[in-house]
Amino acid sequence: FFAPWCHWCQRLAPVWEKTAAALAEKNPGDGRLVFAKVDCTSAEGLPLCNKYFVDAFPTILVFRKDDTGESQHESYHGERSVPAITAWAEHFLAQAKRHIAKTNVVDSDMDGVPDSHNGVGCMVSGLVHVQRAPGMLKIQAASDSHEFHWETMDVSHVINHLSFGPFLTEQAWSVLPHSVAASVGAMDEKSFSSEQHIPTTHEHYVKVVRHDVSPPGGRRKAVVAYGYVGHSNNIQKAGEVPTVRINYDILPIVVQITEKSQQLYHFVTQLCAIVGGVFTVAGIVAAAMDRGIQAVTKKQSLGKLG
Repeated sequence: FFAPWCHWCQRLAPVWEKTAAALAEKNPGDGRLVFAKVDCTSAEGLPLCNKYFVDAFPTILVFRKDDTGESQHESYHGERSVPAITAWAEHFLAQAKRHIAKTNVVDSDMDGVPDSHNGVGCMVSGLVHVQRAPGMLKIQAASDSHEFHWETMDVSHVINHLSFGPFLTEQAWSVLPHSVAASVGAMDEKSFSSEQHIPTTHEHYVKVVRHDVSPPGGRRKAVVAYGYVGHSNNIQKAGEVPTVRINYDILPIVVQITEKSQQLYHFVTQLCAIVGGVFTVAGIVAAAMDRGIQAVTKKQSLGKLG
């Protein structure tokens, strides 16, 4: 899958032609391995490129004869040379001849890095040291060997985990109140989707607050946890490269949470106060009712009740 304006496609074109010719000469009359190319800028090729979500050029996909409509087509990520692509393609011919087992992951040069595999998307993970000042994490597609079709680029994503500050031990998690523990990974396991074929940038805004939680008894150090609240917006703007941006702001405040156990005499004092208050209120209500009954009885005796 290529675009005529793509520099890398122009460089691959003669390699692709030479590889197809070399394999045809090596396997004359064998139609089980066919090299094809699709112009994603043409009226005929564009629907096919959209169907298979091609947004980087060049893209090399494998289509097998026994594929179904739900099949995932493995893509080639190896070296773009005649020997490399030829060795890679011969694996599929060997699979078709049943010389080797069928597999969707091919490592033709045996370097431990697959030359092709199936699946869409990528996983970004890491640890970043930043200053205690507002900043931004920016995730955007970039390549030294591809050109991108931004109009079909889809940056839908799932935030598996996002947290600030030191990693917490199980003991530290047990100390945190539920509300603080929930705020430490407030955006965990949340998914964000883009509309198909509409370039969409996902902007996340995060406000981070430090919490110092002191365990009861005062024998252990306070647990430091950075909770946050976040909200997200989608930006759809023609000509803008689809991006995921996480804007964070570490607020200059600290929430201190201290849990203190209550002494027994405090509990007894409060209990006595509650019981005393109940008796006092009950006495007031009883006295009021007594006076009311006496007034009604007196009026009745004087014949003034009705």
